[in-house]
Amino acid sequence: MAEGDGKAQGKAEVKLTINPVCSINGSIRPPSDKSLTHRAYMFAAFASSESVVRNPLRGEDCENTLRAMIHLGLRHEMLGPEELRLIPTKEWMQPYGPIDCGNSGTTMRLLAGLVASRPLNITFIGDASLSKRPMGRIRTPLELMGAEIEGERPPLTIRGGSLKGIDYISPVASAQVKSCTLLAGLRAEGITSVSEPSLSRDHTERMLRAMGCQLTTEGLKVSIEGGQEGHGFEFNVPGDISSAAFFVVATALLPNSRLEVIELSVNPTRTGLLDVLTQCQTPFALFDIQEQLGEPVGSLVVETANHLQPFSIEGDLVPRLIDEIPVLAVLATQCEGTSIIRNAKELRVKESDRIELVANGLRGMGAKVETFEDGMAITGPTKLRATKIDAHGDHRIAMAFAIAGLIAEGTTEIDGADSIATSFPGFEVELARLCQPVNSNL
Repeated sequence: MAEGDGKAQGKAEVKLTINPVCSINGSIRPPSDKSLTHRAYMFAAFASSESVVRNPLRGEDCENTLRAMIHLGLRHEMLGPEELRLIPTKEWMQPYGPIDCGNSGTTMRLLAGLVASRPLNITFIGDASLSKRPMGRIRTPLELMGAEIEGERPPLTIRGGSLKGIDYISPVASAQVKSCTLLAGLRAEGITSVSEPSLSRDHTERMLRAMGCQLTTEGLKVSIEGGQEGHGFEFNVPGDISSAAFFVVATALLPNSRLEVIELSVNPTRTGLLDVLTQCQTPFALFDIQEQLGEPVGSLVVETANHLQPFSIEGDLVPRLIDEIPVLAVLATQCEGTSIIRNAKELRVKESDRIELVANGLRGMGAKVETFEDGMAITGPTKLRATKIDAHGDHRIAMAFAIAGLIAEGTTEIDGADSIATSFPGFEVELARLCQPVNSNL
């Protein structure tokens, strides 16, 4: 059903081929949450005591964060294949060269906030994709706090030092901007506040509170007083709902399907996917909700939708599912009517211009798609036909079109599938394990 074709010259380029399947059934523990793994590594580096992190995501983005923290003085000890003891250093070290963030915008933007408040002079670099992404949105609050910064896009050089708290009104609902500013505020003089137009994911606030830091929240404004560091922690990183979304959407689309997703992060600022399932009348249930380092964790069961109704994504819902929109666009092609996605201009400055890549790819498969500067309208249902997709180095584009290939007529080819490893190592293996091929009953 799925097959990878690796190329050995330099960094491997992988072509993924996808054939249609009958159904998807079983249980999956998705890869651990990328956002939480990034934060666990960074927060352990400034904690007052040792931390233990279990089941971190070992994708390339998070490995870049771990290497960056080691360059800055964090020591680590492997307690097992999926368990690390992290030992902070009182004073962070000046690295010998630039810090390579690879493809990870989260690494660069959050770490910028931590570096800005320390007497360090550090240049951050990234791959070709990251080097095109804007950094002005974090440069503005950090400069207002007193940091010296060069670069609107990577490479980004930060000369950190003493900072002063600010009351910052962010023009965008971005967890990276909010987290960067709050993390800089941890060591700033006075109180640092961030207001945003709608609530973005709040992992930073939840994890800092669980570490003993004091934060106050008033509506969409969150504040932190400088001079706090928080204590060490033990954290079993839960599964990532944005990774689970590919299999959840496949379950909604394929007949006679049922999927259980276990150990899933169900932070309300990340569960916009479930709102869309409700809109399009896909049956699901959440159960066994517990808490890990301030983060709610539970299990999810999803079944095939009898009649997929169109859905609308806009306003406050957008930041709660921004990463899931490519695969939700695939879902929209099978809904009975026009689904609308608006207020999602942020998609144009992700790892790729996801609005254009998703629209062009779906049109190539026969779907009816209209694009806007901040989104798209997709009218269905449409019987998709296989085509050749270039993922342009974007892991979510590659995986979204793999799901589209499951319901398309013919064999879908996806170039650049090596990017999938940044967030979902083993994606193709899980597809093959859970999906029943069309010819399995012949």
